[in-house]
Amino acid sequence: MFVTAVDPRSAATTSYPAPLPTDPVPVTGPSVRDVIKAYVGLTKPRIIELLLITTVPVMFLAAGGVPGLGVVAATLLGGILAAGSANTINCVLDRDIDEQMRRTRRRPLPRHAVSPRSATIFGVVLGILATIELGLLVNWLSSILALAANAFYVFGYTMVLKRRTVQNIVWGGIAGCFPTLIGWTAVTNELAWTPFVLFAVVFFWTPPHTWALAMRYREDYASVDVPMLPVVATPVATARQILAYSIVMVITSLALWPVAGTGFVYPLAAVVLGVVFLREAFALLARANTGAEGPALRPMRLFHFSNIYLALLFIAAAIDPVLH
Repeated sequence: MFVTAVDPRSAATTSYPAPLPTDPVPVTGPSVRDVIKAYVGLTKPRIIELLLITTVPVMFLAAGGVPGLGVVAATLLGGILAAGSANTINCVLDRDIDEQMRRTRRRPLPRHAVSPRSATIFGVVLGILATIELGLLVNWLSSILALAANAFYVFGYTMVLKRRTVQNIVWGGIAGCFPTLIGWTAVTNELAWTPFVLFAVVFFWTPPHTWALAMRYREDYASVDVPMLPVVATPVATARQILAYSIVMVITSLALWPVAGTGFVYPLAAVVLGVVFLREAFALLARANTGAEGPALRPMRLFHFSNIYLALLFIAAAIDPVLH
């Protein structure tokens, strides 16, 4: 079939083939890989990595050397399931503010990659599996501690503290301290003072770590009325609080030496890492005192080093009993 067009420069007419109808583009759903990636994203893998870093080294301390591979594997699996459950439920409950915050808007629920109902079921199933797996393959004390940590993170931090008080991360951070207890009880099936010292280290580490990140994304938290300290306090006041918690954290980290009777590796690492951490905290306060705000404060320097600090400190705690 042809259509006729008139050339405007002449009276001649030209014939062109009529455009063929185009086939409709098939609408396809997300691939299996995309679905798996979305569900994995709900568990917040980076947070899980951090929790596991504080679990396994404590098992070395508890064993006085290298713990059994079987109990380590079972504890890691249970820890991954438990943390994934808590983080998934957190994503469900926080999906309204996650959609508005620049830092979180690419998470699976704001992108509608997973429905809230499916995410809730996924989170609950992970929690049930974690409780059963830890109870049967590790011990029921570790299982109960993991369940308590999840309950506190979901009900205590996410549902009660996060949107209501500036102390949200201080007390809400308790949930992230439980892996030190779980790692110890996985080996010994009982509690002792040593894991509680490391529990306290993580407790005092959490505010500087989180507030440094919140300083970088202050506008995000302010836009959704989450009263993180940098939202309600000046940069100077926030930096002072970060320094205060950092000092107490470093002092607490040194307490493990006499309590656990470690060798020289751990206290040496605690001193060196602590000095660097305090230097970053003092530098942040100095920049705040000059009137710096926003990116000029460079709070992510402390945030990134805080991850390195915690990882190396706990690795030192794991190496020490092996050498000692």
